Amino acid sequence: MNPEKPDSPTTPVKPASAKNFIRTEQLRYSYKKAPPEWKLNTIDLAIQGDEYLLIAGPSGSGKSTLCRTFNGLIPHFYGGILKGRVWVGGRNTAEWTVGDLFSRVGMVFQNPEAQLFNRTVENELAFGLESLGIPRQEMKRRVQNTAHDMGIEHLLNRDPHSLSGGEQQLVSIAAMLCLEPKVLVLDEPYANLDPAHVGRVRKALRGIHDRGIGVMIAEHRMNYTAPDAGRMILVENGRVQRDGLPSWILTPKNANRFGLTLGWKAESPRTADRSLLENTKEQSAPPVVTAEDITYKIGGRMVLDRIRFEVHRGESVAILGANGAGKTTLLKHLNGLLRPVQGRIRLNEDSIRNRKTSQLARHVGMAFQNPSSQFFKLTVQEEIRVGPRAMDRLDEAWIEEIVRLFGLAPLLNRPPFRLSGGEKKRVAFAAALAAKPDILVMDEPTAGQDGHFRSTLGGLLSVIRSRGRTVIFATHDLTFAAENSHRWLVMQDGRIVRDDSPEIILSDIRFLEKVGLHETVRK
Repeated sequence: MNPEKPDSPTTPVKPASAKNFIRTEQLRYSYKKAPPEWKLNTIDLAIQGDEYLLIAGPSGSGKSTLCRTFNGLIPHFYGGILKGRVWVGGRNTAEWTVGDLFSRVGMVFQNPEAQLFNRTVENELAFGLESLGIPRQEMKRRVQNTAHDMGIEHLLNRDPHSLSGGEQQLVSIAAMLCLEPKVLVLDEPYANLDPAHVGRVRKALRGIHDRGIGVMIAEHRMNYTAPDAGRMILVENGRVQRDGLPSWILTPKNANRFGLTLGWKAESPRTADRSLLENTKEQSAPPVVTAEDITYKIGGRMVLDRIRFEVHRGESVAILGANGAGKTTLLKHLNGLLRPVQGRIRLNEDSIRNRKTSQLARHVGMAFQNPSSQFFKLTVQEEIRVGPRAMDRLDEAWIEEIVRLFGLAPLLNRPPFRLSGGEKKRVAFAAALAAKPDILVMDEPTAGQDGHFRSTLGGLLSVIRSRGRTVIFATHDLTFAAENSHRWLVMQDGRIVRDDSPEIILSDIRFLEKVGLHETVRK
């Protein structure tokens, strides 16, 4: 894909300074060439090289697209149509290569796994340095210092793909920091992190900024980012709608309009009306999911250790715990993607040991933490319908309902891989629900989502439960979990250490601190 050339074939080099290290002029961009759909529309920005900048806005507003223009991925990798100019260090990005830019503007993606492809974390951190020809002694110093600053020294010999989503995010950030870029750009960096890891990353980013390196974060959750940022930009429909101090922009009115999450107090998040949730539970009937002593190992390391629990029809259960506790691994056992070395999973009292994953898909719909890993069709419309068609469960009225609820109508003819992170998540949920599974399993459903989506998803889960279906989800979002679940299963080191109601668990502050669920960053 060749991007459309700038308006003139030869553009001058602008003087670079701290005041205009990154500058956009009448920037417009469309991933599609014919007809163009402007994801960015007439953006003029001047960004200092040492700013701490927060970029916010609803899912699909153009935040991630704007970030991709800062390091040349747009236009060089994504193609499409780019009009106007983007300057980095006084030079038009159309005249740089991505390789030229990545040591000036480091980019950490919303899906950290997409950046990890080495056999060990240490090699991952060293890879970019090797490509730049950094001397070995200096390379070793940077890797060790960055690993120490990010608190990942204990992961250096691990395979990055064996790590939890939160740990992978830390490694991706560390790999970029090793390059010592002038500016570090992060797309939803806190989406998959528990509070303890959020605090660690925030501290590291503040330290980086204190050394004169610019930090730019695209985020929805303002309580994690606004206190650190000196400037905030609100993006909607590809345009900059607000630009100024976070304290000036972050009003309840703006939060409602732009789907921002302003924050919450860990000691008293709002919990759901128990009576409404209880009406959907059917605990007198046999459980729909039973885990019996589920044990799972990777390379001799215990990941799940004798997990036992039951879930009943119409129940909503949240699985919580720090990064690496085993939440995602446990979810993958529920539809047969992973098989235990000991113990068994029962669906409606029948063991799934000898059943194929394709057979289990009729009963268990799965929405992954990384939605791209479950896409394989060319359009959103095809992606949503492929499951129910294969299972002879296509209900056009239900498809229309979930398309409306998730706001997917404008995206139906788009390739799912070309969507924003938030849009991909919405498509993944719709695809998981399309075949009307008895059990909906979700991994980090609110990660990278704005407030509007969170509210919509909560309402949809209520509809699903009212129809007798069961919901199980893993999350770091205690507010969403408190509002949308009957029970919390709290995990630590591969074990379930607590099974109780949200109200009871939230009242035990010492326990929350012990398992890493306390709010460590609200200061």
